[in-house]
Amino acid sequence: MHYLIGDLQGCCDAFDRLLAEIGFSPSRDSLHVLGDLVNRGPQSLRTLQRLRGLGQSATCLIGNHDLHLLAAAEGVRPLHRTDTIGDILDSPDREAWLDWVRHRRMADSAHGWLLVHAGVVPQWSAAETLALATEVDTLLRGPDLAAFLRRMYGNEPLRWDAALQGPDRWRFVINVLTRIRFCAADGTMDLKAKEGADTAPPGLMPWFEVPGRGTEGTPIAFGHWSTLGLRNQPDLLALDTGCVWGGALTAVRVDGGRREVTQVRCDRAQTPGASN
Repeated sequence: MHYLIGDLQGCCDAFDRLLAEIGFSPSRDSLHVLGDLVNRGPQSLRTLQRLRGLGQSATCLIGNHDLHLLAAAEGVRPLHRTDTIGDILDSPDREAWLDWVRHRRMADSAHGWLLVHAGVVPQWSAAETLALATEVDTLLRGPDLAAFLRRMYGNEPLRWDAALQGPDRWRFVINVLTRIRFCAADGTMDLKAKEGADTAPPGLMPWFEVPGRGTEGTPIAFGHWSTLGLRNQPDLLALDTGCVWGGALTAVRVDGGRREVTQVRCDRAQTPGASN
């Protein structure tokens, strides 16, 4: 059986209960976690240990909080008051854990689904999304991670152009795959609005509602948008159901033509007001 799982954010107790609820067996089943493996929840290191311990049965995407971990470790970004990644940064095996995180993927495909942390812009097809993600994957695994990350933070450019090169190109790809929620019909992103789909600023809409987008008809699963909640549509799965905010952790079985949703409640809510 094959499962897609939303943002863990260091909530390992909830993750363990979810695995028990679905009767997960690493020798029989597989799961795909859609990014934001760590941070805000109480057990960031333990979550990585649990995921790596599942071996080849678990694959994971990189989310914005996972990039923040790498950037903080490299001295590129300061730690925030609400960060909970100190157990990783203070671990005697710190470098091994950071290396494991940077070898996760920015996007993936599995069981007929395109998997991303946040979303895609309307100009991209599924194949283009995966190809652009691979460009960033290669750089994240490269020899000078700190120099790469220093150039990756910022909101510009806000609209895709196939002629983009270098840091502007890669920054845009990262922002789309790990941060997008709303955009205009021409794909211009808004990276500030974070509330639910019905709060779109004027002229904007959720990225998955743009008419004629290049991934239309491609089943897409994503996390990141906790205020959106669970969306379970024939070709769309939104799976960040706000575990770390006192909501639920969600798994969806997607194999064999079946769609089974399993949720467990989180037993610890993060202090409200911390952005995801």
